[in-house]
Amino acid sequence: MVGDGFRVHNFIPGNIPSGMERMNPFIMLDYGSRHYFPPSEIPRGVGVHPHRGFETVTIAYHGKVAHHDSAGNSGVIGEGDVQWMTAASGVLHKEYHEKEFSLKGGDFQMVQLWVNLPAVNKMSKPGYQSITNDQIGSFELPGNEGTIEVIAGNYQSVNGPASTFTPVHLMNARLNAGSKAAFSFPSSYTTALIVIEGSVVVNGNNDIPTNFFVLFGSDGDEFTIESKEKAIVLIMSGEKIHEPIAAYGPFVMNTREELIEAYQDFEKGKFGHLDD
Repeated sequence: MVGDGFRVHNFIPGNIPSGMERMNPFIMLDYGSRHYFPPSEIPRGVGVHPHRGFETVTIAYHGKVAHHDSAGNSGVIGEGDVQWMTAASGVLHKEYHEKEFSLKGGDFQMVQLWVNLPAVNKMSKPGYQSITNDQIGSFELPGNEGTIEVIAGNYQSVNGPASTFTPVHLMNARLNAGSKAAFSFPSSYTTALIVIEGSVVVNGNNDIPTNFFVLFGSDGDEFTIESKEKAIVLIMSGEKIHEPIAAYGPFVMNTREELIEAYQDFEKGKFGHLDD
């Protein structure tokens, strides 16, 4: 559990050797598989906490999350929406089950991905992108095979609405049963996927069930996904940032000295103020 509202499996860094370095620019991934939360008058979630040096990307599949940060951003993300927060030089953040969702209870399923920032951008001004489902790019596969929803980067002729500091592709493949989709990213990128719903076959001979994480090697540019049943697959691919990583808790910098500075700035109140 992260706080009392997010039941997650940590895939990055998880058990991956050299975790953050191997997965760069993706430095953390918590996957909240589909889970029923009973009604609660007090919304579950995570209280005020700091971030510096990276971006947090939250993708909602079931349930609703309310969030606030010390830069003055707030809102609710529901099914199909994305919250892309650039912590950069530092923000305080809190996130909870949305009030009405909490009162009713229901299925909850989300992904939170941390995307690293290059050293030159780590101390830039915090930013925020609220991306609703109707703003996400959509590519219709031929033959009614399904849809590729493009959050960031591009697929075929469709671009995603998210602005990124380094090249990042992030998309949902929503495939009908028996459908097939092909993808191509540079072999030098870090590429991975999660099967959100259903089950798929990757590259013709790898059966991947629901809730499994797949990390690709670096020996090719192309792969295919074939759905054995109706499926949703989250696909991520990003250009590596070839810089040192110094990480501790909610801070991801390049040196130990920068981590110490981050903690000192947090303790001095330089991240702003946010009520719990």
